[in-house]
Amino acid sequence: MRSPTMSRHLPLHLPVDAVDPDERPSKTQRKKASHELQDLGQALVDLPESRVKDLAIPENLRDAVHEYRRTRTHEGRRRQMQYIGKLMRGVDTEPIRQAVLDMQLGRAKDALALHEAERWRAELVASDDAVTGFLQQFPRSDAQQLRSLIRSARKDAAAHPEQRSGRAFRELFQFIRQSRDDHE
Repeated sequence: MRSPTMSRHLPLHLPVDAVDPDERPSKTQRKKASHELQDLGQALVDLPESRVKDLAIPENLRDAVHEYRRTRTHEGRRRQMQYIGKLMRGVDTEPIRQAVLDMQLGRAKDALALHEAERWRAELVASDDAVTGFLQQFPRSDAQQLRSLIRSARKDAAAHPEQRSGRAFRELFQFIRQSRDDHE
């Protein structure tokens, strides 16, 4: 049996000044980092297979992503995502982050292109002055075909709603998209 005074003199496993509490991340910081890795893991499994295949990631992480995609139950997917987050702790996440950003940027550019084409279509149908602006911005466009498509779209817009086909609007939209793509 030990006396109360002996326990005060027992050596500690680590000296008090050996571990600086400022350098060690707090439990909250560790949990936040873990959740961020899981979120990145979710973005990784949401990438198309062709992009995941080209990434420079370890084989066990690639297998975990494939297993996640095969898993159908909610609990199984939750656990697999935690496992993916755990595997990502030892991986350089920068290529994964870049692949996710590239994918998101591509989607944003596509959406912007659609909105711009819709805007041009509305302006071209509404005003003759817009034709000049369009041809100045996209000089390689066929002006005669553009004017013909605009006339058809205006004629279609003037018809009664039950007589409209929408074909002229679609053709004008496709022409605008093609002109924009040819310009780039």
